[in-house]
Amino acid sequence: MRQIFEGILIAFDSVRSNKLRSSLTILSIAIGIFAISGSNSAIDSLSNVVNKQMEDIGSYSFSVVRYPQSMLSFGNRRLSRRKPITYKLAKELQNQLTSTYLVSIENSVTTSIKANTGITSDPDVEVSGVNEFYFDVNNTVLEEGRAISLEDITNKQKVAVVGYDVIVKVFNGLNPIDQIITIGNNNFTIIGILKSKGAVLGNSLDNVVYVPVTTFNEKVNDNPFSSVDITLKAFSKMELVEIMDETTGILRSLRNVKPGEENDFELLSNENVSNQFSTFTSFISVFGSASGVIALIVAGVGIMNIMLVSVKERTKEIGIRKAVGATRITILFQFVVEAITMCQIGGILGVAISYAGLLLLGHFTNIEIVFPLNSILLSILICTVLGSSFGLYPAWKASKLDPIEALRYE
Repeated sequence: MRQIFEGILIAFDSVRSNKLRSSLTILSIAIGIFAISGSNSAIDSLSNVVNKQMEDIGSYSFSVVRYPQSMLSFGNRRLSRRKPITYKLAKELQNQLTSTYLVSIENSVTTSIKANTGITSDPDVEVSGVNEFYFDVNNTVLEEGRAISLEDITNKQKVAVVGYDVIVKVFNGLNPIDQIITIGNNNFTIIGILKSKGAVLGNSLDNVVYVPVTTFNEKVNDNPFSSVDITLKAFSKMELVEIMDETTGILRSLRNVKPGEENDFELLSNENVSNQFSTFTSFISVFGSASGVIALIVAGVGIMNIMLVSVKERTKEIGIRKAVGATRITILFQFVVEAITMCQIGGILGVAISYAGLLLLGHFTNIEIVFPLNSILLSILICTVLGSSFGLYPAWKASKLDPIEALRYE
């Protein structure tokens, strides 16, 4: 224990005596640890957000969309020729399905709204036209009032359900039930308030207004080429597969897709989304880890260089220690402890930078930050292995010095 303590003190003295060289090496270690532990912790935090969103939607739901949710699909000319999924087609699908009745239809625009308080919001409110099953399928909970009903849709009523952010922005936090908001040139009566969902990656989930989809199509949406999103819900995994198969068959028929041709629409289940996200996060994790390993190797070379210089500068000291009885193992152990200590200094700095970066990420994106204990333990292990590996040769060289020759060294 005494030897370990002495080695640690000598390592700090070495850092102080070689400030620039030691600082650059420690910084390289910190960057490497930050790249490895920071990226993995950030991915864990993002994964928790995605998993929570998947749980909120439900395990046995899937969506029908026009385009695949993949970066490779952007700019694809073949995909760009796909016809939009219209509200009429969505209703046909809903009417023909026999395996489920829980079919959500949604179409959205981003615009500003005005309240009868005279306050107008920024043009960032998501106004969505939804059908009567939207709230059940998407697990959207109301805090007060009622949801949009089949009667509202059939009669094209001008009613709205609003999120918490809308209340704060245009009603100054006052209860808006039975109050009026204006969207475009049309007045809507507020009939319900949504329970707050918070934000994901800095995007609020409460800055929303829901109106009947039929009213939306006539009074709000002015884009004839817009495509609706359809979400269907099952009550078991077996039933989910059955509904997906039936949905595919009906849509191929409605969209006149010939036998042998690929679908001109996409079915996205939670499993698809999770797999795509896992592929993305795996790439980020590998890239971050590879960058960290490169930085650590560079830092390791720096550690070895510092230790070799230290051995040369302390040759006479090593000779004296050997002359009074220090063994080769004692000398080797001391120098390895010095190397490990220097690496641990960089590791602590790297963990601190990682944690600070994650706090900033959480502050600006409003996501719950995860910084697991295994990231800290991994950093300690990496720094221990790094110090042992790159400090072993200088330590071996110091332990092999002849005490007579070392004492004569000037």
